[in-house]
Amino acid sequence: MQTRGEPFIEIDGERIDARDVEALYGIDEFGSMYRAAEELGRSYARIQQRVTELEETLGPLVARQRGGKGGGGSTLTDGARDLLARFERLRAEFSGLARAEESVFSGTLVDRDGLLGTVETPAGTVRAIVADAEPGGERDEAAKSDSGGTDRANATVQIGVRSDAVGLTTPEAAPEPTGTSIRNRFEGTVESIESEDGVARVTVDVGVDAPLRTLLTETSRETLDLSPGDPVVASFKATAARGVLAPERDVADASEE
Repeated sequence: MQTRGEPFIEIDGERIDARDVEALYGIDEFGSMYRAAEELGRSYARIQQRVTELEETLGPLVARQRGGKGGGGSTLTDGARDLLARFERLRAEFSGLARAEESVFSGTLVDRDGLLGTVETPAGTVRAIVADAEPGGERDEAAKSDSGGTDRANATVQIGVRSDAVGLTTPEAAPEPTGTSIRNRFEGTVESIESEDGVARVTVDVGVDAPLRTLLTETSRETLDLSPGDPVVASFKATAARGVLAPERDVADASEE
């Protein structure tokens, strides 16, 4: 089981999380369960099954209209809209409590495909969105234009990852990485746990100078039964990792010293 810093609602033993809410928003936006699945890149059968499961506990959530002159489609019931409003209130409250921090560590750029870069770090290979930078963190558009988006191989990269974007699993439950995956995955050890107002801040030693900071609900931490010293697998999407290249002139200056 993978857990991350996301809120959820539990009603009569049924847990409603961000993926359930995403599906309902998709149905509302596209007017069709099939279209929602297509646009979200998810399985239509799984969304349909999940809506049915939720309705068994919560009552009608989606009003389905068969095809015909109007073309059919699906709309949300008032109960579904009330559920979404309740979840958004919880999400806002959770965000305020979370105070998501950012882990920052250094690596070397070894490859780049557009904005997506491959960076070697002491913890392993990281895939991240990498931007050229000038002091102050602004993108160096002039340098990008002059160089055609230079890859700057072997340049130093500072990578930042928000704690609420990192998921944790136990080693035995961690899925095997695939060749096409752009999810970063690191084995590590729980360094510390701080719990406050239902939110657990967990730091994980993954072999870099600073620990990787993660954010979980306290319920998720209890489900994983985490304690300092426990082995874990931390993962985060490439799009959740932001890398900034050190300015070229700084690299040149350093080589002259």
